[in-house]
Amino acid sequence: MGTPLGDFIRAKRDSIQPESFGLPDRGRRRSPGLRRADLATRAGISVEYLTRIEQGRDRNPSPAVINALADALSLDATEREHLRYVAKITSGACVGQRRPAPPSRHVRPTVLATLQLLEPGVAFVTNRLGDVLAHTSGFELVMRASGLLETREPNLTRYVFTDPRARTFFADWDQVADEQTFDLWLGPSAESSEWFAAELAPVAGKEFTRRLNRHLPPSRIPLRLNHPTVHELQWQRERLELPRTDAQELVVLLPADEATAQATERLRRQTSGTLRAIG
Repeated sequence: MGTPLGDFIRAKRDSIQPESFGLPDRGRRRSPGLRRADLATRAGISVEYLTRIEQGRDRNPSPAVINALADALSLDATEREHLRYVAKITSGACVGQRRPAPPSRHVRPTVLATLQLLEPGVAFVTNRLGDVLAHTSGFELVMRASGLLETREPNLTRYVFTDPRARTFFADWDQVADEQTFDLWLGPSAESSEWFAAELAPVAGKEFTRRLNRHLPPSRIPLRLNHPTVHELQWQRERLELPRTDAQELVVLLPADEATAQATERLRRQTSGTLRAIG
């Protein structure tokens, strides 16, 4: 049985072309990417030990081994942080036995004031579980047609995987699904992420569960929305992490092209709204 740590290492290894590490092409391989033997050599560990880690038969590699694997895979800062996180998950250091308290939905007044300053822009406050905790009128203006905000406590991850409208509204649905699933590993706590994933899995189905074992940070591309009124909108996203005690982030959507800016302005002329905090 695989583990988050083993799944991550194997997925990352499979994504690497040996030539990028200056290794010779040894011809036909049974699986894509970097050979297990090559990674073991780069990390200074045995192939047998690496096999045990990838297959979940060793769940407690030392910090030195984790760091060696990070170096051998040439992980960036985000990937290194995630590697350390899945190592803790795999060892059981982060897993609680009792249902955790839900993450706070409180948004600090100064954060709400920051959102107000961003009006009439498109911005919202969320946590890594996908809860939409507060947003500007611009966000409501753009997302109103999606159905996301129809529930009392909207959750983007749940919407992506359980609402059929999401597959039409998000032009790159697979990309958004990858992002939301990966973000669960960076949730307010390991316990809350585990419980949320366990509760969502039965209704979200295999499109959700098969992504849980990827553990590779998805590439960040412009967000494309198929808006029913103004057609395609393209957004660049700035994600600003709030203090760790908040376990929240401020996401700002910026028009990626002039057509999106003009279309959003047309929407504003058609309707009006105010800042809404969801508590």
